[in-house]
Amino acid sequence: MLVDPNTPFFRPLWVRVLCVVMPLIWAAVEIWTGNPFWAVLFGGAGIYLALALFVWRRPEP
Repeated sequence: MLVDPNTPFFRPLWVRVLCVVMPLIWAAVEIWTGNPFWAVLFGGAGIYLALALFVWRRPEP
C-alpha cells in the first residue's frame, strides 16, 4: 500500500476527510483549466485515498 491507513496521523476523521477532499478539489480545478492529464492523476489519488482511509482501514479496538 502507498498509504498506511492505520498510522496515528490518520486517526482523526477530519484529517482523513481533508486528505481525500483536497486531491479531488484539485482534480476539479485541473478539469476547469483544461488539463485532463493532471485531473486524472489527482482524481485517481483522491479515489485511492478514499478507499485506503475509509474502506480498507481497520477500525481500532
